[in-house]
Amino acid sequence: MKMQVIWDLFHYGWPDDIDIFSTEFVSRFAKMVRAFMQVLIAETDQIPFVTPVNEISFIAWAGGDVAYINPFAKGRGDELKIQLIKAAIAAIEAVWEVEPRTRIVQIDPVINIIADPDKPEDKDAAEGYRLSQYQAWDMLAGRFRPELGGQEKYLDIIGVNYYDRNQWIHNEDPMKYTDPLYRPFREMLQEVFDRYQQPLFIAETGTEDDLRPVWFNYVCSEVLAAIKAGVPVGGVCLYPIVNHPGWDDDRHCYNGLWDYCDDKGDREIYQPLADELQFQRQQIEPLLKPQDG
Repeated sequence: MKMQVIWDLFHYGWPDDIDIFSTEFVSRFAKMVRAFMQVLIAETDQIPFVTPVNEISFIAWAGGDVAYINPFAKGRGDELKIQLIKAAIAAIEAVWEVEPRTRIVQIDPVINIIADPDKPEDKDAAEGYRLSQYQAWDMLAGRFRPELGGQEKYLDIIGVNYYDRNQWIHNEDPMKYTDPLYRPFREMLQEVFDRYQQPLFIAETGTEDDLRPVWFNYVCSEVLAAIKAGVPVGGVCLYPIVNHPGWDDDRHCYNGLWDYCDDKGDREIYQPLADELQFQRQQIEPLLKPQDG
């Protein structure tokens, strides 16, 4: 089976001696990316696919606004987002300096937020929050804060991350996809494509326990509908592939295709999800258009 690796160059971590808010961070990151690319092209003759900075919007919120992950700051989300945009642009230029054919993959979550129908006064706030999901992509494209150096060429392939908690009523808990107020995922994919006119794919999706095959069926059914409507979706990535300890605790998360390995190194597969995965491959793969060079 052929496999296309997408190299993720920044995924929530950096050396302890670097202040991510400093100008040194941007220059050192670009140097690291350039060195990585030199190694990569020496090892393969394939056209590389690279994600310079994964989930800029999420890192800015989680690390800059609510102190959930590194750098555990509050009230600095916009500052962190701008810094990550600068780093991503510097990284892309370093990538293309070494291998101009490289495809750039920009990944962020997509969300939907609405006001409670009984609270129409929240409508503007909810819509403003919803539209903020596009800030990072707009910055990279130079549509917002153009002084940062963004250009449309930096949006090549768009990856959207989508989970069962990505839609909610303003200031309330996530909605279930069966809620009558829930926006169909196909419409969200159509909106992203209409806005940027670039090919896209589902970079992450999944959930826990017995809902794993049910959720995957929903997402893939919506992707199939989007493809048939003309949205160039290039694939769906199940995440995670293996179960793992929880982010906030060490609980055993049953959210993967395979479980923890046993004493012999073997992993038990979760057959209902495996069956659903095979079924959806048969439905979607014939319609996919490869994102080659």
